[in-house]
Amino acid sequence: MAEVQKDTVGNREDTLRFLDLVGLFSTQGMIALGKLANPATGKSEKNLPAARLFIDMLDMLERKTKGNLTADETKILRSSLTDLRLMFVEEAKSEEKPKTEEKK
Repeated sequence: MAEVQKDTVGNREDTLRFLDLVGLFSTQGMIALGKLANPATGKSEKNLPAARLFIDMLDMLERKTKGNLTADETKILRSSLTDLRLMFVEEAKSEEKPKTEEKK
């Protein structure tokens, strides 16, 4: 069985890098959900498969780092995941609505 490594030193640099990574995936997820403008185009564009990818990446990061994060790191990661998941569901439903209304 794999051993869980604990960061007993509390390396500040690693914490900042971890939070930057979470922020990067979260921001890219929000761009893919159309919640933020794409910096390359200046437009809000929805790409749900890309958003799903960033959510899945954060989910994998949460699973793989379980037991190795500080309370603050865990809170930020979970908060980011929860926010993105809720936004994803909201956007997925809004895309289904017009299709359902067209059938009526």
